[in-house]
Amino acid sequence: MSSDKSQLGKIFAAKSTKFHTRNVDHSLVEGLLEEGWEEFGTPLKTKTRLRKAKSHKVQFEDDIWCQLYRLGYRQLNVDETFCLPFGPTAAEKKQIDIVAVDDDTVLLVECKSSEASAKAPSYKTEFDALRLRLDGFRKSIDQTFGPGRRIKYVFASRNLRLARDSADVIRLTEAGGFYYNDNTFEYVDSLLKAYRDAAHYQFMGLLMKGLSINKDKIEVPAIEGTMGDKTYYMFSLEPQTLLKIGYVLHRTRANEAEMPTYQRLLLPSRLKGITKFIDGGGYFPNSAILNFNEREAKLEFQGQARSKDSASRTGLLKIPNAFAIAYIIDGQHRIYGYANSKFKASNTIPVVAFKNLDSGDQLELFMQINENQKAVSPTLRITLEEDLYWNASRLDSRLKALRSSVIRALGGDASGPLYNKISLGEDKAALQAKPFADALLRCKLLPEGRGNKFVDGTTATSLYEAANVDHNSEMMKARDRTVGLINACYELAEDAFKAHQDAFHTYILSNRGSFAFVSLIGDLHAFETAHGVISIKSTTDERIAALDKYLLVLFKALQTISPENAEALTGKLGSGAEATWLRIFQGYIHAKFADYNPPELQDWKERQDKALQTEGRELGTQIERHMKHFIIDQLQALFGENWDIEIGSIQRDCETRAKEQMEKNYKEGLGRQEIPWTDQFFIKDYKAIIEKYWAKRPEGKSNAQSFEQHFSVDVGHGFGSKADKIKWISLFNTLRNNWAHEGTKEKGLNKSDVDFLSKVHSKLGL
Repeated sequence: MSSDKSQLGKIFAAKSTKFHTRNVDHSLVEGLLEEGWEEFGTPLKTKTRLRKAKSHKVQFEDDIWCQLYRLGYRQLNVDETFCLPFGPTAAEKKQIDIVAVDDDTVLLVECKSSEASAKAPSYKTEFDALRLRLDGFRKSIDQTFGPGRRIKYVFASRNLRLARDSADVIRLTEAGGFYYNDNTFEYVDSLLKAYRDAAHYQFMGLLMKGLSINKDKIEVPAIEGTMGDKTYYMFSLEPQTLLKIGYVLHRTRANEAEMPTYQRLLLPSRLKGITKFIDGGGYFPNSAILNFNEREAKLEFQGQARSKDSASRTGLLKIPNAFAIAYIIDGQHRIYGYANSKFKASNTIPVVAFKNLDSGDQLELFMQINENQKAVSPTLRITLEEDLYWNASRLDSRLKALRSSVIRALGGDASGPLYNKISLGEDKAALQAKPFADALLRCKLLPEGRGNKFVDGTTATSLYEAANVDHNSEMMKARDRTVGLINACYELAEDAFKAHQDAFHTYILSNRGSFAFVSLIGDLHAFETAHGVISIKSTTDERIAALDKYLLVLFKALQTISPENAEALTGKLGSGAEATWLRIFQGYIHAKFADYNPPELQDWKERQDKALQTEGRELGTQIERHMKHFIIDQLQALFGENWDIEIGSIQRDCETRAKEQMEKNYKEGLGRQEIPWTDQFFIKDYKAIIEKYWAKRPEGKSNAQSFEQHFSVDVGHGFGSKADKIKWISLFNTLRNNWAHEGTKEKGLNKSDVDFLSKVHSKLGL
C-alpha cells in the first residue's frame, strides 16, 4: 500500500496506458521481440524503447485502479501482490486485486474479466464464503488503518454476462458485497466526466446506499406540512451533508435496480460555473426537493403543538446519517455545485423533503418541475415513458409505455444481441432509442391505440392479445413476445453476417438499418400471420422458422449489394431516408417471393417510375396552364379592363411575389428580369376566384360557360355542393407540390395520382 502522492501519480500514469513499457539495452531487443514486445518511439542512445499490450486481465485491473484514483482515493495498493488475512493462520489470507482507502471507507476489489463477451462461470463457492471472510477482513483492516471506516467488497467484472437477478449476484449482495459490472464502470466513468471531483459523492451513494456514516443522527429545525396526502418537511442543511445523504437517480443501466429513474447527468461546464458563482458570493434562494424512503431511513420528527391558524407545525427533525438515503428530485446542480466550493460546510441550502413518495410520484414530480425548464432529451423521454404510463388509464398511453419497455428490454438484456447497444436514458451507445421507437410505432408487432380504443386492423396480426382485460399481464406478455422475436432476428443476422461485419454494421446494426430491420420484421410477421402460418400462440422458434427464409434473402442481398443500391441507402439524407431503407429491404424480398408485395412497396415503386412521373407532370402542367388562361379570359370577359382591380387583393399578392422573385434572381447574379405578376398565381388563388364568381357568365355570349360549368369535376367525393364540385382543385394542389419537387421521390406521383390527373385533364376538354 502507498499514500505517497508522487508514487501514486507515477503508477496512475503507467496504468492509464494500454501497454507495458520498458527501456532495454539494444543487445536485448531481439530476444524480447520474440516474447511479444515491439519497438516504439525514437531509440535512445544506449536503450531501445519497447512496449507490449497488456492482457485483458491486467488492463481491467488497471482501469478500475485508475478509476478509483480519479475518484479521489489516495491510499492504494501499488501492485497485484497485496494479501489480506481473514483468520489467524497463515493459510487464511487472500490476494486482493485492488485496495482503496480514504477517511470514510475501504474498498476491496476483486476483478474478473474475459477477452470477449462470455457467460460467467459459477462463483457460488467464493460468494458463499464471503460473509465469513469479510468479518476477518474487517478485523485486519481495523488493526491496520484504525477502526471506524466502512468496508465494501466489490466484485468487478468485464465482458462477463452475469445478470443482477442471478443466484450468484444475490449471494454476493446478501453477503454485503457490490456487483460492479460493465454498466457500472461506464456509469462511474460518465460521472467522472460530468461531475469531475464531485463524482465521489454519487459513487459513494452507489456503493454504500443505506449504510450509516455514523450513529449520530442529523438534527435540524423543520416545518412539517402536507400536500394532498403527502407529508413533507422544510428545513436547511449544509451542502456537505446533503452530498453524502443525497442520491441522484440517473437514468442509466447501473441504476436499473432503482427503476424508475429519470435524472440527466450534469453538464461539466454548468457545474463549474455554479461553483464559481457560489464562491463569488452568489446563492440560490429556491429549495432543493428530496424524497426520503423510510424503508431505508426512518425519520423522526419531534413536533410542537399546532396553532389554530395552520395545519403545519414546527419541530426538530432527526435524519439518519447514512449514505444515499434521500433521492434528489430537483436541485442536483445546486447541491453538486457546492462540492468543490469553499462554502460547502458553512452555507445552508433550503430543502423541501417529502416522505415516502413512491417511484411513480417521484417521476411525475420530476417531469412537472422540468416541463418549463431545459427540455428532457428525446432518448430520456422515450425511456421514461415505461414508468410514466405503464399503469395509465388510457390505452394509447399504456401502449406508449409498452414500446418504451420493449426498447429497454432489448438494450438491457445481458443475454441479447442488442445488450448495451441502444442508448437508454443517460447511457450512450452505438444505436439511438428513437429508430426503435419509430419502428415499433408502425411495424405491426404492437397494435396502435387512440384514446381507449385500438385502431381498427392493428390488433389482428400483432403480438398483443386485445381480448385479455388484464392489462398489466398482457403488456408483459406482449413485451416478452416482441423482445424474443426481435432478439432472435438480430441473432440470425449476427450469424449470417459473420464474414461480412462491415455490411452488418452498416445495414443492420445502424440507426437507419435498425428502423428498417425492425419494421421489416413486423411486416413479415404480419404477412405470415395473415396467411395462418403463425399466430399469437406461436413460440419464438416457430416465428423465426416462418420468417428466416425471407430474412436470409435480405442478408444475402445486403452482402452483395449493388453500388447503386448502396448509394441509395447510405447516401440518402433527410426525413425520407428511413422509409427508403425499408422499401429497398422489402424490395429484395419481393424479388424472391412475389406474393410478398405490400401496398406501400407498390406505391413507393410507382413513385420511383420516371416515365410515370413525366406523364403526371405533363398532365399537371397542362391543367395549371389551362386554369390560368381560362380564368384570366373569363375575368376579362366579365369585367373588361378592370378585371385586375376586381381581384385586387390577389393581384397585390401576386405583384409582391413577382417583385420578391425579381430581387432573388438579381441577388443570385441573374441580372434584372421582369416578371409579370400574372405568372405568380397560386392554385389557391384560382380556387378563390372560381368560388367568388361561380355562376357568372359573360353577357352577350350564348355559348360562354360559367366557372361552375367548366370547372365542376366529379372525382368520387360526392357531387352535390359547390365544395364537392371543386374538391379536385385542393387534391390537384397537393399533387402539384409532389411533382414540383423532383428530388423528393417519396413525394412523387403514384399510378392512382396520375389516373386522377388524367381524369381531370379529360374533363376539362384538354
